[in-house]
Amino acid sequence: MQELRTVLEKHGFHFKKQFGQNFISDTNLLRSIVDASGIDKTTTVVEIGCGAGTLTRVLAESAKQVYAFDIDRDLQPVLAETLSGLDNVEVIFRDFNKLDLKEFEKEIENYVVVANLPYYITTPLVTKLLEESDKVQGLSIMVQEEVAERFCAKENTPEYGSITAAIALKGSAKIVKRVSRNLFYPRPNVDSAVVKIEFERGRVEVKSENAYRQTVKCAFLNRRKTLENNLVNYFKLTRDEAKSVLQEAGVEDKARGETLSPWGLAKLADVLYAHGFVK
Repeated sequence: MQELRTVLEKHGFHFKKQFGQNFISDTNLLRSIVDASGIDKTTTVVEIGCGAGTLTRVLAESAKQVYAFDIDRDLQPVLAETLSGLDNVEVIFRDFNKLDLKEFEKEIENYVVVANLPYYITTPLVTKLLEESDKVQGLSIMVQEEVAERFCAKENTPEYGSITAAIALKGSAKIVKRVSRNLFYPRPNVDSAVVKIEFERGRVEVKSENAYRQTVKCAFLNRRKTLENNLVNYFKLTRDEAKSVLQEAGVEDKARGETLSPWGLAKLADVLYAHGFVK
């Protein structure tokens, strides 16, 4: 930790709260993240929020190629030092959430994402990869522990929500490591966890991915309301149409969105799609 502080101070770097910058330097933790990701010398890695480059360097030792994104150009001299001597790392100073992913993916092979994600971009970033990427094969990401629980939640639990169902359409998520807040610099206010999401195309079969996404949004539109009410409000169905759709999908009267598994949501989406209520 002291070595990292010395490098940052040497280059006059100041942490920016708006970027959610919390760096890690514990070698054992860094290696365990890389080991859990399962990457090897055939793997292309995209890292988002590379910070001071501590994880980037360990990734580069194991991977074929690393594309390391960060939004903060003030890290340029820091990264020039921490990543010196590596020829398989390309640092890209851009906001990944604003990136044209289709264009970026034209230039690279299939890849995995391995990253210590800034907390504030976690859910929109994962959603972007789920909805826009053609080439990402999986994610191994360190996130806020509470968010990790949501990513991996089961139906009928308070943690289960729209992001859980969105992930389930493309893959399976599990927590592979819990990480104390004391291993970060500066120290955040919460603990973290490493989540591994392995993509499995066709894991949940649906007639339309867009219909599934819209159904998920509808199901969690208002957690306190029944699915019937949410269907009426979101898709502008009549009360009778909503009841008929639920009956055809095998959903109980008065059921709420969080009671449906991803497969149950898929069945509901297929019924809505078949009747032309969603494209």
